[in-house]
Amino acid sequence: MEHSRTKVIVTVGLLSAIAFVLMYLEFQLPLFPSFLKFDFSDIPPLLASFALGPVYGIFVEIVKNVIHLPVSQSAGIGEVANFVVGSIYVYTVGIIYMRSKSKKSAVIAMVIGTIAMAIAGSVLNYYVFLPLYQKIMGWPLSAIVGMGKAVNSHIIDLKTLIAYGIFPFNILKGFVISILTFLIYKKLSPMLKM
Repeated sequence: MEHSRTKVIVTVGLLSAIAFVLMYLEFQLPLFPSFLKFDFSDIPPLLASFALGPVYGIFVEIVKNVIHLPVSQSAGIGEVANFVVGSIYVYTVGIIYMRSKSKKSAVIAMVIGTIAMAIAGSVLNYYVFLPLYQKIMGWPLSAIVGMGKAVNSHIIDLKTLIAYGIFPFNILKGFVISILTFLIYKKLSPMLKM
């Protein structure tokens, strides 16, 4: 029992450290506002969710974001958003996968998790995160929308920013993270499981 608990702690710590490093390998995608940066830091939490369970995926999400706080350029808002939206994704995937551990259920779980992440990310950005950026960072809504309009002429207001920027960005991110995790999980699972 003590050995498996230690292994879980070490695994969560290792995956958190890898996720933290992956946060630095972010880049901008064409057609998306400049404040939406793509990175691969949700792969380690998703691996934890598959191998250890959805709660451990959330642990990895929180640890990577807490250790990223000292270098935050968003007054912590970006880290909170990353944690909440990423946790919705990895928890949804993990809870579905835990019911029936098969390739088919993993694919179904990742599709549903991606959709849940995109919807939650859209709603939370509309009602919580973007208003926080306005209030705490002093970014006017017109500037935030302008970042979207600069790369996509369909973005003209907050609703279109969500519809043409944030929602498709999260769909794309979930799809890419899901594919990469699907490709590497089987090879890594013996090392990750208790």
